[in-house]
Amino acid sequence: MSSPHLKAIVFDIGGVVLHSPFIAIDEFESEKGLPKDYLNVSMTSRGPGSAWQKFERGELSLFSFYEEFGRDLSDTDNGNKWYTEYCARKKIECPTLPVILDIDGRELFGRMMRQTTAYDCHILRAIHRIRASGRWLIIALTNNYSKHITDSASSTPLTAGQPMGVPDSELRFLGWDDKEKFHLRALFDDFCDSSELGMRKPDPEFYLLACHRNGIRPGEAVFLDDIGMNLKAARALGMGPSTCGVNDKSWQTVLTSLLSDVPIGGTLNAVKQLERKLGIDLTSDLDRDNTTSAKL
Repeated sequence: MSSPHLKAIVFDIGGVVLHSPFIAIDEFESEKGLPKDYLNVSMTSRGPGSAWQKFERGELSLFSFYEEFGRDLSDTDNGNKWYTEYCARKKIECPTLPVILDIDGRELFGRMMRQTTAYDCHILRAIHRIRASGRWLIIALTNNYSKHITDSASSTPLTAGQPMGVPDSELRFLGWDDKEKFHLRALFDDFCDSSELGMRKPDPEFYLLACHRNGIRPGEAVFLDDIGMNLKAARALGMGPSTCGVNDKSWQTVLTSLLSDVPIGGTLNAVKQLERKLGIDLTSDLDRDNTTSAKL
């Protein structure tokens, strides 16, 4: 059954619109002989003071991030403690953990970024068809780092124009030398970038800011993300229709009428859910559409 009250579709970028960087992390862990999710757990558990979160809030330059990122992930004292706690929560046996690690932050980040240089074909097709209908706003809500890939005297972000201040060789290493990537923002009516706005998911204020910027009430949006904690934070704000004015703080207890969890490789099912909510065709004639997984 469609939901006629909806006014906007909100998309995460990495892992939804673009391929997931977590695939690269999984491969890196396997090559280094690390337990599955060891680095993911370390990245997540370090919290707001981590290099990763500071980078996504626009607080670190690219090369400073490389150094701090590698140092964070090489910290086995905390990494082992957090992974042991993770295994206990999951009720799984804790494997042998590393005694010493020397993680090259640049190498890992480069792999992650090169993994995200292709669109997901199902999501891209859906965005094109939603836009063609002219009935809904299309909004990006992303933990990103475009602010850092700029000249220090310029405010032009990576995805809005040719970046400055970073050597061409480094852009090629990250997979960011293809100018087609700068067209990503053209898919959206609004692009809410954590590094430009100084907040990141799962901060509830980031979701609410996206709604304020676009003149919608939270219950009028659909949100698609591939990370559970981002969905959990949104659900914690409450679900259901809102009837309060935008300046009334009470309306902030409601965020979305639909939250779609998009697991790695599960975008087609997410698009089918979205199709039912919107009441328009987003998936037929798959072979006819020239929207296969496309390089940016």
